[in-house]
Amino acid sequence: MAEGGAADLETQRTDVAALLKTALRKGDTWYLVDSRWFKQWKKYVGFDSWDKYQMGDQNVYPGPIDNSGLLKDGDSQSLKEHLIDELDYILLPTEGWNRLVSWYTLMEGQEPIARKVVEQGMFVKHCKVEVYLTELKLCENGNMNNVVTRRFSKADTIDTIEKEIRKIFNIPGEKETRLWNKYMSNTFEPLNKPDSTIQDAGLYQGQVLVIEQKNEDGTWPRGPSTPKSPGASNFSTLPKISPSLSNNYNNMNNRNVKNSNYCLPSYTAYKNYDYSEPGRHNEQPGLCGLSNLGNTCFMNSAIQCLSNTPPLTEYFLNDKYQEELNFDNPLGMRGEIAKSYAELIKQMWSGKYSYVTPRAFKTQVGRFAPQFSGYQQQDCQELLAFLLDGLHEDLNRIRKKPYIQLKDADGRPDKVVVAEEAWENHLKRNDSIIVDIFHGLFKSTLVCPECAKISVTFDPFCYLTLPLPMKKERTLEVYLVRMDPLAKPMQYKVVVPKIGNILDLCTALSALSGVAADKMIVTDIYNHRFHRIFGMDENLSSIMERDDIYVFEIAINRTEDTEQVIIPVCLREKCRHTSYSHSGSSLFGQPFLIAVPRNNTEDKLYNLLLLRMCRYVKTCTESEDTEGSLHCCKDHGINGNGPNGIHEEGSPSEMETDEQDDESSQDQELPSENENSQSEDSVGGDNDSENGLCTEDTCKGQPLMGHKKRLFTFQFNNLGNTDINYIKDDTRHIRFDDRQPRLDERSFLALDWDPELKKRYFDDSAAEDFEKHESVEYKPPKKPFVKLKDCIELFTTKEKLGAEDPWYCPNCKEHQQATKKLDLWSLPPVLVVHLKRFSYSRYMRDKLDTLVDFPINDLDMSEFLINPNAGPCRYNLIAVSNHYGGMGGGHYTAFANNKDDGKWYYFDDSSVSTACEDQISKAAYVLFYQRQDTISGTGFFPLDRETKQGASAATGIPLESDEDSNENDNDIENENCMHTN
Repeated sequence: MAEGGAADLETQRTDVAALLKTALRKGDTWYLVDSRWFKQWKKYVGFDSWDKYQMGDQNVYPGPIDNSGLLKDGDSQSLKEHLIDELDYILLPTEGWNRLVSWYTLMEGQEPIARKVVEQGMFVKHCKVEVYLTELKLCENGNMNNVVTRRFSKADTIDTIEKEIRKIFNIPGEKETRLWNKYMSNTFEPLNKPDSTIQDAGLYQGQVLVIEQKNEDGTWPRGPSTPKSPGASNFSTLPKISPSLSNNYNNMNNRNVKNSNYCLPSYTAYKNYDYSEPGRHNEQPGLCGLSNLGNTCFMNSAIQCLSNTPPLTEYFLNDKYQEELNFDNPLGMRGEIAKSYAELIKQMWSGKYSYVTPRAFKTQVGRFAPQFSGYQQQDCQELLAFLLDGLHEDLNRIRKKPYIQLKDADGRPDKVVVAEEAWENHLKRNDSIIVDIFHGLFKSTLVCPECAKISVTFDPFCYLTLPLPMKKERTLEVYLVRMDPLAKPMQYKVVVPKIGNILDLCTALSALSGVAADKMIVTDIYNHRFHRIFGMDENLSSIMERDDIYVFEIAINRTEDTEQVIIPVCLREKCRHTSYSHSGSSLFGQPFLIAVPRNNTEDKLYNLLLLRMCRYVKTCTESEDTEGSLHCCKDHGINGNGPNGIHEEGSPSEMETDEQDDESSQDQELPSENENSQSEDSVGGDNDSENGLCTEDTCKGQPLMGHKKRLFTFQFNNLGNTDINYIKDDTRHIRFDDRQPRLDERSFLALDWDPELKKRYFDDSAAEDFEKHESVEYKPPKKPFVKLKDCIELFTTKEKLGAEDPWYCPNCKEHQQATKKLDLWSLPPVLVVHLKRFSYSRYMRDKLDTLVDFPINDLDMSEFLINPNAGPCRYNLIAVSNHYGGMGGGHYTAFANNKDDGKWYYFDDSSVSTACEDQISKAAYVLFYQRQDTISGTGFFPLDRETKQGASAATGIPLESDEDSNENDNDIENENCMHTN
């Protein structure tokens, strides 16, 4: 067993490694551990092969488990948003957590972050740890302004919630109660299945629950439950609000917030609403909102875009889907997705409802796609892809798919024939309304760099994913620590290349600060130690947004100056009780870098260190330097054998280590950088300067001998081959070898402070203080917009495949980094364009807020079609899915053109309002365009399949084209752009 009762490191490593492989089981409890702490623990126990040389090194001892980096400031229970498994935290089963706590304890004042394993999916079940709990707002029917927030697991039942509410509001056990869902429109839904889980009941983040107590006379304040409207067995539908209240309703919903479900609206008494019979008010069909079920705005946006795709909606409204349902397709969903979608569309286009609650549809989606079964924010485009594929397979007219061998051109010169062959083969396996409306054809050309083999294939697509010109720059907040010891660190905001290196960061900071870039060292500080010290050639992508980046000005050029060395310095406080920490010390304050002469004395080094900290080390006066303080220091193991605290020449030299192994020698040599042992030499001595601190003059050669002891001792750790020899009676000589010490987070000089001296002389507040440079207020200038056609050109640009995504060359019989070019061969009646705004890397997640200029009418795609038989191909915009906010969150809305009145409307969850065409913003994410030759009257798409047989989609010939006659009528000025605010 290791010191302090912890298991030996080998046992820790093997036990935790085995427990990390524990399978998830429904109902089990797992715990979150901050990944930074866990990485430090892995170093300490030598978990990975590259950490073996640090195994047992007390200077990487992780200390108590610290999860503060996962929590919101000032809240010991709320997790920060958008945390990612393995990147931000590690999940441990209960046994693994208990063992770590028994070995290292948990940081004082923190609570364990325990989470349940829940089961998701209906047919395809899988377990996952529910990292984010569902926050519910709880109130009483008689006082809805008194709202209490509590967090629950999705596995908790309605009965569990009701018991918690009764406890909160002190409701007697004999009192009969009812529980209600409260929606933002002041409508209520009873929760009358106590055994249902939060997930089964569809409760979402921010949902308001109201508890109602029965009156003494046996009646209920709300009266009997409201009867459900037609179709409510499948969808929670809400009748139109009376005209007298519609203005209030619209004012509440026409808001500019990301998600109204996260705030509690003002309440109006339930009885004040005039609930009309369905159909009483004749409203415009299609102008129907969708309730947000909790982070389901992504789904609402996707549905509104599909709902306003005329040929697809007419297909469902006319019940043509009934005769094409495919219940036996193994790739389909037994027709359930198609039937559920059809019922939802019929509700939305009935003209009876201001909005509907698509709970049943979401449940069906979650049954077949578990990733959408919860209430976390998802990607609208990913849901669209699932819906289009699911509807296609549910409505596939091919009952038995034949085997088709994919072919490339194989040198055949007539590409039209090859394209028609590819399209016909596609239709042999895939023939549905989705193929009719949304499928087109790519031409893909791959060229082998070794043998020049050319592979040409034609592949179907359902939507275009267009790249956006990448942002070339990013902003970073850093702290510059100058050489002047009296100068506070200064915070800067620098603009650096997105794909750049550390030298670019130093160059940008140099322009703002005047400090030469070659006199800078960039570090990442975490938990009072150097988490990382960067080289100039390292990539900036390794710096994450939450990192604390400190840049140190140094007096030397690292590569040219051979007479000085750069030393990382950390501060440690010795602990009286070693059970508090395995190493007998804990880190505090901010670490720093210091340049010192290669040849030095211990006195000079002490003075240099003291000078570096003079801004936050308090004045030490003669009156404070008492014999008592000296004895105090002696009691805590600080040596003072000679007049100055060092041994006189000829006497043994006492060397301390964390393991308390003593060695006796006149000439002590510290271990080489490949060894783990450390030596610590303590020297006592008074500072004879007036204020107890060194000055420039004293640091040049005069040792500070006024004190009977020093404020701290120091210990070298993995700093190379460092000689410490006696050269005169009382002064120890220190020499570093001819190489620069390894500059990384594992090599440093530790300054060990006695707790009482630290409390007396070290000013923690001053040490943490910093100033802000004017650049911190910098806001990047607005970028000029790019045209949609620029994105299409970028999509069709030749590119070289990456090393991680090679192509198998059938000629070379090897994987090669071929060049690839995509071209458009034929386009569908409805073209879905996905703007690729989100980017991912090992260290970063980012969203591109580039403003894309796209036309409302007359998007001419003919210039991008390489099919020689393709005629004019012009499109009109019919719908837009918008995304506001950043990665992993934000809010989705939609713009859509109503097929019946030709006007534009804005859909924001349950709110629907008129829209203007000339609004500009950067929120557009998915665009829906309909080809002009398919628009007839109100936008009905001719679905009679017999009219299509003479026009193969592979040829690109439009159906019933009247393009030429209308071409001159469709001249639209450039200002016709459709964006959102």
